Amino acid sequence: MSELTVAILGATGEVGKEMLNSLLERQIPIKELRLFASKRSTGQKVAFGDKELVIETLTTDCFEGIDVVLCALDDDIARIYLPEAKKQGCLIIDNSSIYRLDEDVPLVVPEVNPDDIYTNQGIIANPNCSTIIALVAIAQLHKKATINSMIVSTYQAVSGAGKQGIEELETQVVDISEGKSVTPHVFPYQIAYNLIPQIGGFNAEGHSSEEMKLQNEGRKILHHPTLDVTCTCVRVPVVRSHSEAITLFLDNDLSVEEARQIISETDGVKLVDNLDNQGYPMPLDTSNQDLVYVGRIRKSKVGNQSVLTLWCCGDQVRKGAATNAVQILEHYIKHSN
Repeated sequence: MSELTVAILGATGEVGKEMLNSLLERQIPIKELRLFASKRSTGQKVAFGDKELVIETLTTDCFEGIDVVLCALDDDIARIYLPEAKKQGCLIIDNSSIYRLDEDVPLVVPEVNPDDIYTNQGIIANPNCSTIIALVAIAQLHKKATINSMIVSTYQAVSGAGKQGIEELETQVVDISEGKSVTPHVFPYQIAYNLIPQIGGFNAEGHSSEEMKLQNEGRKILHHPTLDVTCTCVRVPVVRSHSEAITLFLDNDLSVEEARQIISETDGVKLVDNLDNQGYPMPLDTSNQDLVYVGRIRKSKVGNQSVLTLWCCGDQVRKGAATNAVQILEHYIKHSN
């Protein structure tokens, strides 16, 4: 399996670049790495360790000889190219949303449901970034006490909207400091010094598309079809790392001490919960790395239900997208060997 030829589609985007970094950092054993992007990026050279790789043009007939495709394309472009990659026998690990709820496609967070990787029929889907961060934080608690339902508020960084989101925030901060007016383009309103309680379009019940992902994807990943999630997603003027306040309604009681112990032993998680020294997760601390930080763990009662609340932060470009995809590849290679 170390003889695999791997391709990154969308290699010049933020997620594609982090896939490159993750492949290198995790020392994934592959024979050849090929990078594809749109025509405007063709011929650009990209450093990869001691090598220099050249960006190739993404076309529908570029998949010959490629074993695994890491997809970092937007949904509309992925719909064009991924069926062709599958036809040509590639294993696809897809960061778009188009296959996430397909019954025949496993939706995987390696720390949570790695066995689902091996049920694939040529495509493995990467979950939404907020879903990944939340489930890494809570999955082991669910195994211990069973989560009936969740109330979640997410505070999502502008980089979740890509490079353009970062640029819009930075430009607005400068313009406001210079007394200039602000005209939003990426977000529906000014994002500098503001919060926007909308990510995606709204359905008839008033839930945004982003808010429904945690319930729909969480049910599939946890194999918990009755899980209920009430979610509010907010765009915040933070460059990198999403934050989430999560309240869990549990079947079985867990003390704060038990929850801390479970979280401290969970793969992919760092417990940061020392209120005496103002120790809790923050986006600045979790950016540009792959762990989900968890803290502010506390108990309350609602009727007769056991309720546990926590706060978590994670880098949504890395663990919430690129690294999760590379971890799936890593598991696949180890299992195949």
